[in-house]
Amino acid sequence: MPLLELKNITAGYGKNIILRDFNLQVERGQFVSLLGSSGCGKTTTLRLIAGFSEPNAGSIIFDGRDITHVPLHKRNFGFVFQSYALFPHMTVFDNVAFGLKMRKVSKEETKRRVMEMLALVDLNGFEKRYPREMSGGQRQRVALARAMVIRPDLMLFDEPLSNLDAKLRVKMRVEIRRIQQELGFTAIYVTHDQEECFAISDQVAIMNQGVIEQMDSPAHIFNGPKTEFIAHFVGFENFFDLTRQNGSLTTASGAVMAVASDRPGERFKACIRPEDVQIHPAEADVPNALPGEVLVTTFLGRNIQYNVRTPVGEFAVKAEQGNVYSIGSGVTLSLIANKIILIDSKE
Repeated sequence: MPLLELKNITAGYGKNIILRDFNLQVERGQFVSLLGSSGCGKTTTLRLIAGFSEPNAGSIIFDGRDITHVPLHKRNFGFVFQSYALFPHMTVFDNVAFGLKMRKVSKEETKRRVMEMLALVDLNGFEKRYPREMSGGQRQRVALARAMVIRPDLMLFDEPLSNLDAKLRVKMRVEIRRIQQELGFTAIYVTHDQEECFAISDQVAIMNQGVIEQMDSPAHIFNGPKTEFIAHFVGFENFFDLTRQNGSLTTASGAVMAVASDRPGERFKACIRPEDVQIHPAEADVPNALPGEVLVTTFLGRNIQYNVRTPVGEFAVKAEQGNVYSIGSGVTLSLIANKIILIDSKE
């Protein structure tokens, strides 16, 4: 039985419905990320789980108990926000201890647990400092310690690293994952940063217009997107149609394509990443060949990106610096068979 389950949730603000018949399951001990662009419904989902708002319809089940209408302060959940939300007039110790004091934990137990948590987030010796005396990364670790010290049943993260610079974001995401694995808590993490959530999550739910388009491990989503939206999201730029005829998959121009996938069906949308398309001189004898003409060349440092017109559409190709093809050159593209992903055609 999942630790957390959202069943047939409909939610929104006034006439603006954001989630409709929405379902989500989270297993105990998992780190699950909700990923998507602004307006997809991920923050609304987190607010419902936290208890900041209630759904119009549906139910929220936690550890076998219906908590749909249980108020926020009666859900033993920990929160880490984008803005840190620390009390500026309180020391680090008092900020971390705040939740324990609200729960009337004894002074001795509060001190022990606060100091243990500060050690866990590598802030030994900072307990007498104020938030203004600390860096952004240190303040975020204080926020993390404050959320975890109450020993929450569930940890909720709302874009907690978006205010940090790129280098510090990488360091902090490793710290969050380390602490989660060390303590074994269940976590739901909201972000719009694909690299960030893929790096730390057991499961990723990619949301689009209020629904989960795909929920799976980061590796399965990256290597096997189920929809065109997901494929675009994880870096596929080249799309073309394939039709099964006499047992072979052919393009609209009649080229036969060998594809590693044995997915059943008659019509597909196929996709492939730019780095998985090889570029050769015109009329080269290569597998999965498409003739083309170079439209644009873009220098990317170690690689060159070519935009190539072909009979089945324009392709982006990333190639190492070797033979350089000028604009207008005739070329042949070779699509690597085991890198072509088949998606159900909408037609």
